[in-house]
Amino acid sequence: MSYKPNDYYARKAKQENFAARSIYKLEEIDLKHKLFRQGDNVLDLGASPGSWLQYASKKAGEKGKVFGIDLKPVEVKLPNVFTVQDNIETFDLQTLFDRYGFNDKFDVVMSDMAPNTTGSRFTDQARSFDLSMLALQTAKRFLRPGGHFVCKIFDGEDAMAFRDEVKSCFGECFVLRPKSTRNSSKEIFVTGKYFKA
Repeated sequence: MSYKPNDYYARKAKQENFAARSIYKLEEIDLKHKLFRQGDNVLDLGASPGSWLQYASKKAGEKGKVFGIDLKPVEVKLPNVFTVQDNIETFDLQTLFDRYGFNDKFDVVMSDMAPNTTGSRFTDQARSFDLSMLALQTAKRFLRPGGHFVCKIFDGEDAMAFRDEVKSCFGECFVLRPKSTRNSSKEIFVTGKYFKA
């Protein structure tokens, strides 16, 4: 990532050897809503450059496993982390999980996926909504009953529709804009706890 000299969280990430400043968004969400436990299996959608993988790896510990997928390469290498460079929209995730020994459902599914922005607020929000719905559909398929879900989406009318979709599938639903989010960013994070399979 490119570290802007006047960006506190970017400097902090560099000093602490994290792949990106976005780790602090996930950390704040987790501290508030307690998503991870030792021994968890975690699925990371849109995993590049890998800071969410780093955080989940530490939280899951030696007995846990973290699987990440992204269109872009992921450079993070950790003993309990497995990654693949591919398109979640077209790739058969089940085949991949079987190959890597992910035989159980995931305890946490998380998505930091974002579209390539066009400059059109309407278009970018619509594309963000589509990716968020894809993440939710993946969570419905691979999340264990009682598991947790966190997903980035660009704020707007679609975001509230997405929140309602998450609310219908989980026992609890929360919306948060982390403190480390850049002022210019339109992103918010929707968290679902206790998946109702």
